[in-house]
Amino acid sequence: MTVVPIYLDHAATTPVRPEVFEAMAPYFGARFGNASSTHRWGREARAALDESRERVARCLGAAPDEICFTSGGTEGDNLAVLGGWRVLKAQGKTAIVTSPMEHKAVLQAAHQAAKEGAEERLLKAEGNGTVSMDDARARIGAGALALTSVMWVNNETGVIQPIEELAQLTKAAGGLFHTDAVQAFGKIDIDARRVPFDFLAVSGHKFGAPKGIGAFFIRRGTPLEPLFFGGSQDRGRRPGTENVPYAVGLARAMELAVEEREAHWIALEAMRDRLEAALLARVPDALVHGRGAKRAPHILNVSVPGTDSESLLMALDLQGVAASSGSACQSGSVLPSHVLAAMGVRADLATAAVRMSLGALSTPADIDRVAELFPALIQKARGLAGVA
Repeated sequence: MTVVPIYLDHAATTPVRPEVFEAMAPYFGARFGNASSTHRWGREARAALDESRERVARCLGAAPDEICFTSGGTEGDNLAVLGGWRVLKAQGKTAIVTSPMEHKAVLQAAHQAAKEGAEERLLKAEGNGTVSMDDARARIGAGALALTSVMWVNNETGVIQPIEELAQLTKAAGGLFHTDAVQAFGKIDIDARRVPFDFLAVSGHKFGAPKGIGAFFIRRGTPLEPLFFGGSQDRGRRPGTENVPYAVGLARAMELAVEEREAHWIALEAMRDRLEAALLARVPDALVHGRGAKRAPHILNVSVPGTDSESLLMALDLQGVAASSGSACQSGSVLPSHVLAAMGVRADLATAAVRMSLGALSTPADIDRVAELFPALIQKARGLAGVA
């Protein structure tokens, strides 16, 4: 019997949308110019780049000069944490406040800043995956604050953090605020006019643009030291020849994501809740991570006692189902998820976590099939492990 594949790893990456591919295509052909050139080919590329920047800015409630094109979320996070902190350390502002549940792009950047003299302050994580606001008030208000960085939607649990409140606390303390919005864009209403973040990073391949392109918001007047040097492109904040076709694709993908955001949320939430209810009904001792907190609709992270994620993922793959154990950037790691560990999840449960993330390829029929398959795979995994 032919196995029909089911893709439940949209938090890792998504397919390029046909509308996005179509928008990009001319810039791989006749419109191939370098946007820094002054001849007709260059002017044509510059016009496309400028228009794309304006369109991306509208999607974020920003001005065009507040948008920088990057290679993706990791570069944006590094630009914010290191580029923002390095400017402020000269003013005696040395502290970086972040959470232990951040993507490694933020955590490792903060570790690098610590090697250069930064004080790292890690926020306490609650059991439901949110940061402790009491702890945030204490650590953000403890003086010498340079920057706070907290992700809007956690990439492993889908938990939504109180970004507006955290940003306001940071601004009151005289620091800069950054949020990794890689999993939030297209799910959350993001408006720079309403929420006082200074930096924000998004990555195109999470919502139908190609891998290798992202947008980085820098609020006008915010100090930033570039990470590398060599040209005046992007106002010197990100020098190098601009990736015009991918910028065009990103703009189209962002517009589509904004247009479809509300309907997308409703559809994904209904499927996520349907899958969650079915799994809990059939495997009553399963643990849903982040349950009880406000979550984005596309991520379901579940652990079952007596199993391990590696075996379950292999079993699901043999049945044509693609899922993951957490961040795609940590694939191959044998250690428990640092996100779940920060939430206080036992090591045996953390190493049994499976993340199923929904998106454009997901259908109710897929959900029903996975709900039917999962209990049998659990039973088999427990049998192999000698668990009743």
